[in-house]
Amino acid sequence: MIIIKYFARLKEIVGKSEEQLAVESMTVQELIDCTSFTYEGFSAYASSLHVAINEEYAKPNDLIVAGDVVAFIPPVSGG
Repeated sequence: MIIIKYFARLKEIVGKSEEQLAVESMTVQELIDCTSFTYEGFSAYASSLHVAINEEYAKPNDLIVAGDVVAFIPPVSGG
């Protein structure tokens, strides 16, 4: 099981700040693809997301394993 945390606009899109996914392992890109398929509107952010595994930034091919905490962080702007 992995824990997925959503921040900012992504939290609004999926309707929750956190969820658990019952998988043993998958890549970051597989999780992004799965989440984009599950939640309408998520795919608009898929190419510009920052993803962290256990509080360390991850790349699309990095492996997520059971027990990991994944954070989806959308791009931020401000002034």
